[in-house]
Amino acid sequence: MLEDIIELDKKYYMNTFGDRLPVCFTHGKGLELYSDDGKTYYDFLGGIAVNALGHSHPEFIGALKSQLDKVLHTSSLYYIENQAKLAKALVNATVADKAFFCNSGAEANEGALKLAKIYHYKKGDNKTEVISLSKSFHGRTIATVAATGQEKYQKPYREFTNGFMQVEPNDINALKSAISDKTAAIILELIQGESGVHPMDREYVNEVRQICSDNDIVMIVDEVQTGMGRCGYLFAHQMYGVEPDIFTCAKALGGGIPIGAVLAKANIAAAFSPGDHGTTFGGNPFATAAGLAVMKIFKEEKLVENANEIGKYFKSELNSLMQKYPEKIKEIRAYGLLIGIELDEGIAKDVFKALFDNGILTSLCGGNTIRIAPPLIIGKGDVDLFINTLDAVLG
Repeated sequence: MLEDIIELDKKYYMNTFGDRLPVCFTHGKGLELYSDDGKTYYDFLGGIAVNALGHSHPEFIGALKSQLDKVLHTSSLYYIENQAKLAKALVNATVADKAFFCNSGAEANEGALKLAKIYHYKKGDNKTEVISLSKSFHGRTIATVAATGQEKYQKPYREFTNGFMQVEPNDINALKSAISDKTAAIILELIQGESGVHPMDREYVNEVRQICSDNDIVMIVDEVQTGMGRCGYLFAHQMYGVEPDIFTCAKALGGGIPIGAVLAKANIAAAFSPGDHGTTFGGNPFATAAGLAVMKIFKEEKLVENANEIGKYFKSELNSLMQKYPEKIKEIRAYGLLIGIELDEGIAKDVFKALFDNGILTSLCGGNTIRIAPPLIIGKGDVDLFINTLDAVLG
């Protein structure tokens, strides 16, 4: 069966992913995923930080089925109860005053960039430039690729949207040197996931916030991966103790159903007037039903708190493993349940493949870092399973 699926994929699907890992999943439960050949895998990647509730969470599936029996889509021409309620839930849980829903993280970041630009446009101050960071990842649309600080993602699409520039992360002098009277916004991930789970320094983030406040620059925090409980806080900026003007989320917000959000302070959000931005599918009744269910289950099962607690245990166990294999494990970077295991470059690909062969799903980032972003329902027994498997692989 897998061979037939691979053949269909190669014949009919655009080759954007190359040769994928040789498995096709048919169903799942909790952290477990089951392939078409009957093998059990353990999902320590969570669909790349998406499946915060794991697989087939009964209350989540129940909420989706209930909405399926009602209405899926009506368009933004009409009021949508779930949309309004999810906006309220996110605003009440954060420093934001307003929310806008779209379909993905890239769309959320696009919306954030548009909002920052139109904020300045309507003030008439001619600020159009955006500063982002090297090694960042903000999406795959033309504008978010322009903001992404990685050559491999940018090179094929030049020339793209003008006015974007990158500076080195955690270098406040480099940032100050790049700022001009045309700087409209600074966009950054507080922890860069795609490049290998690299955090911004707390002092650096606080200085960025102050610079933005002093110079009427919009501070945008991309929380597509770090948001929704991933780092042991609902959003990573809460962990850093800063308040962005705009922040974005997606991934885990829908628990597997595509949805993204732009969240903003009132004075910034007010720049959007009717017709300035929009969406056909974004925030439809089904997607926002998923978001509401995620928020409800997070609260009921204390999943953000669990991410914090289990994340500390995971980090402790990984640090013990690093002491056992100091020549193989170079560094552990762990923030709640967003974890990077930096390995000796010569073994990273082999370790990644060996974990997969042993039924452990992860991703390989930055060439030498195993990224872990498991469902937030994870327990200590699941961590022990991972540690024992990695121990056996390294040994």
